[in-house]
Amino acid sequence: MNHSTRFALPMLHAGQAQKEVFHNEALTIIDILLHAGVIDIAVDAPPAEPQVGEAWIVGAAPLDAWSGHPSEIAAWTEGGWRFVAPTPGMTVWVDSGGLYARFRDGEWRLGTLVAERVEVGGIQVVGPQAAAIPAPEAGTTIDAEARSAINAVLDALRAHGLIAGG
Repeated sequence: MNHSTRFALPMLHAGQAQKEVFHNEALTIIDILLHAGVIDIAVDAPPAEPQVGEAWIVGAAPLDAWSGHPSEIAAWTEGGWRFVAPTPGMTVWVDSGGLYARFRDGEWRLGTLVAERVEVGGIQVVGPQAAAIPAPEAGTTIDAEARSAINAVLDALRAHGLIAGG
């Protein structure tokens, strides 16, 4: 095996000449990925004057030095551009949006959180979407203000996806 399975880090072999080159390449890739952060996402053209350590997520139609590396992380190093192909579940901080991007189903998704439930202090505050709740329509006493408030609450719950549309 010449490279690691997930991130293609170069492997050292017994009797290999210039092991430091392979070792340093592996450290460079690890440095790019460890607590990964990029300047921007879905950028097709490399910047004119990148600084060492800066990184971007390449867009779907890469140009120039980034050609052939769609959706990869492109990092400028002392040795030039290094590219790392994403793996499912990889999470990267994106400075331009102030959000995390996660690689899922073959694409980067900016600011999307996927979860079964959200807990605060050990108490579930958001869970799976509940069934639709019908708006009030009848009754022996009709209170227009109360009905309006209930409808506003139902509309808000639907807009946030907490209950199905009714």
